[in-house]
Amino acid sequence: MQCVRKQSERSKSQELLHDEQRKKITSVNLKLLGMDGDTDLNFLLNGADLVKVRSASWRKVRFYKLQEDCKTVWHESRKTLRPKHTFSIEDVESVRSGRHTEGLRKYTEDTMESRAFSILFKSHHKNLDLIANSEEEAKHWVSGLEKIISNMSNLSQQQRTEHWIFNCLRKADINCDTKMSPEEVKVFLQDINVEVDNEYVKMLFEKCDQSKTGLLEGKEIKLLYEILTDREEIDVIYKAYAKTDGLMSAANLLDFLVNEQMEKVDLNDAAQLIEKCEVDETAKAKQLMTKDGFLMFLHQPKALIMNPTHKSVYQDMNQPLSHYFISSSHNTYLLKDQLKGPSSTEGYIRALMKGCRCVELDVWDGSEGEPVIYHGYTLTSKILFKDVIQAIKDYAFKTSEYPVILSLENHCSVDQQKLMAKHINSILGSALISKPLGENMPTALPSPEELKGRFLIKGKCLNKLEDYYTDQAATAEEDSVTEEEDAGDDDEEVDHAENKKSKTLKLAKELSDLIIYCKSVKFQGFESARTRQAFYEMASFKEWDALNFAEKSANEYIHYNVDKLSRVYPSGAVRTNSSNFSPVPLWNSGCQIVALNFQTPCAEMDLNQGLFNQNGQSGYILKPAYLRDKESEFDPITLIRGPWLKHIALHVMVISAHQLPKVKEKSLSIVDPLVRVEIHGVHEDTSKKETQHVNNNGFNPMWNENFQFDLYVPELALVRFVVEDYDVVSSNDFIGQCTVPFNSMQMGYRHMPLYNHNGDLIPSAQLFVHLMAVETD
Repeated sequence: MQCVRKQSERSKSQELLHDEQRKKITSVNLKLLGMDGDTDLNFLLNGADLVKVRSASWRKVRFYKLQEDCKTVWHESRKTLRPKHTFSIEDVESVRSGRHTEGLRKYTEDTMESRAFSILFKSHHKNLDLIANSEEEAKHWVSGLEKIISNMSNLSQQQRTEHWIFNCLRKADINCDTKMSPEEVKVFLQDINVEVDNEYVKMLFEKCDQSKTGLLEGKEIKLLYEILTDREEIDVIYKAYAKTDGLMSAANLLDFLVNEQMEKVDLNDAAQLIEKCEVDETAKAKQLMTKDGFLMFLHQPKALIMNPTHKSVYQDMNQPLSHYFISSSHNTYLLKDQLKGPSSTEGYIRALMKGCRCVELDVWDGSEGEPVIYHGYTLTSKILFKDVIQAIKDYAFKTSEYPVILSLENHCSVDQQKLMAKHINSILGSALISKPLGENMPTALPSPEELKGRFLIKGKCLNKLEDYYTDQAATAEEDSVTEEEDAGDDDEEVDHAENKKSKTLKLAKELSDLIIYCKSVKFQGFESARTRQAFYEMASFKEWDALNFAEKSANEYIHYNVDKLSRVYPSGAVRTNSSNFSPVPLWNSGCQIVALNFQTPCAEMDLNQGLFNQNGQSGYILKPAYLRDKESEFDPITLIRGPWLKHIALHVMVISAHQLPKVKEKSLSIVDPLVRVEIHGVHEDTSKKETQHVNNNGFNPMWNENFQFDLYVPELALVRFVVEDYDVVSSNDFIGQCTVPFNSMQMGYRHMPLYNHNGDLIPSAQLFVHLMAVETD
């Protein structure tokens, strides 16, 4: 929520008063964020000139300054029609010190390394490349911004709400007199996403105006805050279990944890929760929990919808790679569409930071002797292959320590292939798997655990894995090798006449030798694969072919995927806008590498994020046992009886939401939210139901609506909660969503975070639900 409002001209005395109030407000915000007296923050609050860099010829000096809310940065702009000159630190993904973006590397000199830094945003907003006046000032900016990002992410839900409400109240105080008139209260309500009529404002105002002065100040404003943040639904739940003089004892809390939350805990666990969460020291001394302490408990991370044990790596990571779903990206280098969108190393960085473990590199001959990456035969921009390998090396293991697969689409001449191999070897070094791990010929792929911190190359090659255990590989002396390449085999470009005939592909031996466990081959059918395809040979499937197998030959596809990797990619000819297909039917058929366009926000990417948010965001999810068994009779379409069949009635009560964001910038635009609950899994389980919409309330809408879903293969089910702004005329606007694997959901009363269209966390916004799963015959 931006807290900057254009002020009318002030007299000198008014300006002095305003400055004094601004200092007080800044002090309050610094304390709320736990950064009072921080030298870096004080520097940012005073502001400084920075050089903004856009190109070799576009460099402008601009003044940047942190506002008194301590989360909004104002900057000077020469664009007279620009509505606001601010950005929120909540929208910042990261801050990079030095010349570590394409723009700064390309448009600035080495001598500026110590003064340069970049601000990267969560959305598709352009990076902000900046140069400070000195190394010391650059350190102030980087350190200060990083501290705010860190401290804001560590705030409790109550602290976030206090900070947000406080600064919205400040924004509504139009004349800056620290008092609120009825008109300012109405403006404030609109700012926090609530539309009310004048009668309600009058009633609310009179209830708070205990001094009868016609203005709210001090304790009266605090009362307004308490009324607005009161949780009626929490009152009901709390009173049902607060059986000890109106408060909740450890025994009362234990009853709630066992009966409602379905948790396996004891009295000692309940007592520890009171010690940790209770905010009233008197109650805590008596081992009692107040309503405020109970709400604090419901907001702690371990009490949210996601099972806390699933947030770290909890699965067996010692099975063959083919036994895991692997988070995978298609056209990773693109930031937008695949016809004329920009290519950038940032695409790889963003995907890897989201836990992606298989990235794609479309490599072509560069005009200056260096191989380049772009979407062939299109207007997409080009980036150097070696820059991409360096970016992958730098960011591969920051989110996950498990192996990264580099899927090469090789269109290069032999000479530039040799250069590719040289760059791969020199940049990745010992982290590259360039020879088999063991001394004896294996019978299955290595495990994620064995490959921690390592890179695998997927691509065409002439060698067989068996050759490494004989003298054949060592005696090969050719500079290059050739292979008959069938049209459309592994070529993911838009169809072209020259790709419709067989052709001879020349491979540089140096590049071919880097393909160890992921040799690309053409799929010749399930029968041929059973007798002729080795476990280290993997095929790529266009989405239509893969979806056809998943629908008509699912059981055969499952058997195929037990010991061999499959990569499924979107159709280039149809999805020129880089849209995505649903990965769920392919996961249900055991496909490991379902490659999606990470650059495209959509429901399909929400499902991908939901599946891979578990297991420590490692990018590897162990497939259920019946998808790892060569003799499995499981078929997601026909659903014959087996260990996978567990009929569960899932009861979902959508209770309320809190602090939903506006979907339009206009302050008078208030959302009318509804919630849709979707089940994504086998065909029999797929379903969706939605609540009625609530008029004009995005701050604390309440639904209290119940739904029941029948799940037959719960182990493969993903539950997606979507919040939308209802529109009677056009399609609803997306507000936020949260997708959780059924097996990772905690039962009972649960808050859940909401994520925006790009998959980034929406600060403060939450959905509150009750969940109950009942096994049936």
